Amino acid sequence: MSDPRLQQLSSPAPLVAPPSPAPTRPARATSSGPAPAPFARALAEAGSAGQTQPLRFSKHALARVARRNIPLDQRTLARLAAGVGRAAGKGARDSVVLVDGTAFVVSVANRTVLTAVIPEQTREQVFTNIDSAVIA
Repeated sequence: MSDPRLQQLSSPAPLVAPPSPAPTRPARATSSGPAPAPFARALAEAGSAGQTQPLRFSKHALARVARRNIPLDQRTLARLAAGVGRAAGKGARDSVVLVDGTAFVVSVANRTVLTAVIPEQTREQVFTNIDSAVIA
């Protein structure tokens, strides 16, 4: 190993990062008033739409609720809506919301209950195409 090129390869040389240019900000457009950016406006509308839009039930879910005699009083509906809101806050799309053992499969984006399953039947169920579960 008398070749100096081989010695250079076998001994590590200190690594020095090249200097990075100073960050630059794009010039701001001047306007007469503080108009929100389109993305910020859409984000604000999407956030507020989920809170003001009421919870709906699909025809299928209404049939299941009626056939299975699932009680839907104001307290249960409020807890269900709160669970859907929590799922929406985490970015969920389709969720199972459990309220007192009753499972409600919900399209979070549409705030629509798709089906409902009573506690006696949840032991035998496999819920597919969901991305979250909420215990409300």
